Amino acid sequence: MRVLYIGGTGIISSACVEESVRQGQEVFLLNRGSSKTYLPPPGVTVITGDVKGEQEGVRAALAAHAPFDAITDFITFTPEDLEARLALCEGLTRQFVFISSASCYQKPPKCYLITEEMPLENPHWQYSRDKIACEQLLRSQSTLNYTIIRPSLTYGHANLPLVLNSWAHPWTVVERLLTGKPVIVPGDGTSLWTNTWNGDFAKGFVGLLGRSEVYGEAFHITSDEVLCWNQLFQTVADALGVTPDFVHIPSDFCMKLYPDWEGTLIGDKVNSVVLDNSKLKRFVPGYKAEVLWAEGVRRSLEWFKADPTRQSTDPEVDARQDAVIAAFRR
Repeated sequence: MRVLYIGGTGIISSACVEESVRQGQEVFLLNRGSSKTYLPPPGVTVITGDVKGEQEGVRAALAAHAPFDAITDFITFTPEDLEARLALCEGLTRQFVFISSASCYQKPPKCYLITEEMPLENPHWQYSRDKIACEQLLRSQSTLNYTIIRPSLTYGHANLPLVLNSWAHPWTVVERLLTGKPVIVPGDGTSLWTNTWNGDFAKGFVGLLGRSEVYGEAFHITSDEVLCWNQLFQTVADALGVTPDFVHIPSDFCMKLYPDWEGTLIGDKVNSVVLDNSKLKRFVPGYKAEVLWAEGVRRSLEWFKADPTRQSTDPEVDARQDAVIAAFRR
């Protein structure tokens, strides 16, 4: 199987690249070649190009390696960009795989147990509405056979996905815990959530590539381990060996100070969300997410501790936590 990854160097896509290689697929990456943190596995062909730049040269570079059994797109976020991507890939692949988001599902959800049939409706987050518009565009076009994938909160060694942490500098909340500073846990911390190890996601993802029976279908891919936010935060504190100072603060209060938190809070993570993976398991028999949160946290912390230069923090996120906690305690 010949698979092209548009992107291929991020937390999710890099794990999928490695799983494709492990399964013996012929793997190509299309990106700008600017990543300083990820080196593709041996045998991967890197095509250097900017999909947001001049299209004719990029298409010619792809055509030289076509046809592909699947082209996977990890870097498209708006319908305008998707239109350009569909034109770029037309005639080059049997399957176009679009990475959407589980945050597209109805917020607030009418049912905590979510299947792929739940309505796509999120008035609280522009990111999600753009992904929904992309899905609508895919369904209305006839240029390419498509499959839609909706990841939820997926992490790897270089990331600890705690709500109101920094995605680019996830050591921020860890540093707060280590130094005894208070940490915000939104709401009462009892809403249900699932964090998924990127290698587990990759096994489900690669299992859907190159298969005509999944054309026109949508799938989410997550762990089956469901924890509340209190447990997710406490697991990190336990792994660090610290007694945490968690401060439970209503989302509405947080958003009064920082309205841009609306998307990540009531548009996503403070809702109880349990994603039913039954559909995925019908198409990828034997799929099972094996890395539980406690093990993923241990792996991530070891990775950060192995190189102090990885332990960067985000001053703005740190300051925001301080400001909200101080205002709430007053």
